Amino acid sequence: MEKTEDSKGSSVKVEDPKDELQELLQTLEQKSAWNGEQLVKYKEFWFPVRLFRPILSTQKYFKAKNTDIILSTTPKSGTTWLKALTYSIVNRHMYPIDQSPLLTSNPHSVVDTFEFHTYLKQENPDLECVPNPRIFSTHISFNVLPDSIRESECKIIYICRNPLDLFTSFWNFLLENKEDNHAKPISIDEAFDMFCKGYSAFGPFWDHILGYWNAHLNDSEKVMFLKYEDLKEDIAFHIKKIAEFIGFPFSLEEEKQGVVEQISRLCSFENLSNLDVNKTGSSMIFKYSSFFRKGKVGDWTNYLTPAMAERMLNLMESKLKGSGLMFKTYDDKTSC
Repeated sequence: MEKTEDSKGSSVKVEDPKDELQELLQTLEQKSAWNGEQLVKYKEFWFPVRLFRPILSTQKYFKAKNTDIILSTTPKSGTTWLKALTYSIVNRHMYPIDQSPLLTSNPHSVVDTFEFHTYLKQENPDLECVPNPRIFSTHISFNVLPDSIRESECKIIYICRNPLDLFTSFWNFLLENKEDNHAKPISIDEAFDMFCKGYSAFGPFWDHILGYWNAHLNDSEKVMFLKYEDLKEDIAFHIKKIAEFIGFPFSLEEEKQGVVEQISRLCSFENLSNLDVNKTGSSMIFKYSSFFRKGKVGDWTNYLTPAMAERMLNLMESKLKGSGLMFKTYDDKTSC
């Protein structure tokens, strides 16, 4: 608690933001996630305690511009790919493909994430100097986004992934980026059980997905809803779709010159994963190589038992009932 003086010279108490945060945390339910991370339940979602302050700062201070582009995702559902694609589409006239910053920088370095970067070190950073259109990323659920994002004309692109591959990718990612290399992780069965109960960072995953799905249904000009599996099937189509949605459509001349295909190749899993920066680099928290594991649809079959898969399929059938939302879980036409 700090003290200052009012206009009459009297001493008054000013609440320290850190004190306010601690007071709020004491009123909220907390739980350990399946990777041992401490989670706090806020507005029906579980958020990592270590990211709770920047999440609240985002909600409180971020002022969206009509030209902003917000990339929102569930963790491990195509965030890296979506960042690379959107950045390349927006900046294609500034950087020739063979001079793209993505050749020497990880996609997470060129597009900041609200809770991991933008608001992590500063409670209210000055973002006016960020060139337009500003591109930001987040894992924050739709109902916790700043009001200015929902009320402005800025665009939201959301990508999700079938929950079987989502869990598998998340599980492997957390094993690769353990804070304590000597700590013994819980079994995959225990982790899967908690994931199905919604106890995971930014979960429950089904509510996260449905929040953006319903926002898309309510205003498809505001929210674009993408599935990882659909991008894998036809990336060129979706690159053009993204470009049109954010106001950067390709000209006929660009299409004839193969610009769409060039961006597709630049941002492909095969290309990005083999760049030196993504093989050896790292942020303060994550190894860049861990963002490029396999990138396949259906890899869950190598990790989950038939009983686990059946449980997830039944769960999704129950949670998504009546929504019109379905997911492909294999490279073929099988859906859940």
